[in-house]
Amino acid sequence: MGSRKKVLITGAAGFLGSHLCDRFIHEGFHVIGMDNLITGDLKNIDHLFKLEQFEFYHHDVSKFVSIPGELDYIMHFASPASPIDYLKIPIQTLKVSSLGTHNLLGLAKAKKARILVASTSEVYGDPLVHPQTEDYWGNVNPIGPRGVYDEAKRFQEAITMAYHTYHGVETRIVRIFNTYGPRMRLNDGRVLPAFIGQALRGEDLTIFGDGSQTRSFCYVDDLVEGIYRLLMSECVDPVNIGNPDEITIGNFAEEIIKLTGTNQKVIYHPLPKDDPKQRQPDITKAREILKWEPKINRAEGLRLTYESFKKLSTEELNKKEHRFS
Repeated sequence: MGSRKKVLITGAAGFLGSHLCDRFIHEGFHVIGMDNLITGDLKNIDHLFKLEQFEFYHHDVSKFVSIPGELDYIMHFASPASPIDYLKIPIQTLKVSSLGTHNLLGLAKAKKARILVASTSEVYGDPLVHPQTEDYWGNVNPIGPRGVYDEAKRFQEAITMAYHTYHGVETRIVRIFNTYGPRMRLNDGRVLPAFIGQALRGEDLTIFGDGSQTRSFCYVDDLVEGIYRLLMSECVDPVNIGNPDEITIGNFAEEIIKLTGTNQKVIYHPLPKDDPKQRQPDITKAREILKWEPKINRAEGLRLTYESFKKLSTEELNKKEHRFS
């Protein structure tokens, strides 16, 4: 291992976690991946197993976490990240951001490691402030269907700051907005893979609500760059990382139809309970502190993502789930 810095990345076999593993390998780190594989997939990191600077632990972070030797950084990205997932496994969703975060903060304290936790724009709930700044406290229904995820992440932020102020642990908090790119699960229930999957199968595109609700989509490479800069910064307070280029879901459906060259219709269903009507990050803090802003526009990012989805097998393509945005 030599003089390589060591980083533990939880949720390593997931969409974001696997891209983070790639980035830290590229930066010369020894990467320890950890995942319980409930929503992650080893094929996302299969290319890393041949590397001596990568190792993998099949483990649930809501149980005690032990890593031998020195550890420099911890990236806590283990969590279901789609309504499809956290409505199926609500207790596990609550545990991974509460018990799991507690365990990893304890590990960071013991190892004197810097820890970055993955929070989310969902802490803002169905926002009454637009765009969302880091000092907005949110509009969250704690007992609604999305509450198990939203409140778990809000607790995660609270305990992280408590470990920083009480124990002096070096902590960082990133609030991630809608992200997309290769390795997303086509059937994870989120709007982008759902639309592309429907287009590839020749189905009509399904919009929940009237299509006027908005999202702001950030390509995964841009997000990873922002996260890496935040980890290496001295900023302790939460930072929004996302692309402020806001679009309605209705217009987004039109972009997908144009991208895929299909002629599907758009059909409408009722909006799920507590589904946010608007979502757009204010990234002033990221621009000022991290000197970061997204570089990849949506047209290019969608093209790259579509090319990756086209390589899926027929079995993967036809595995469906209900969708949320």
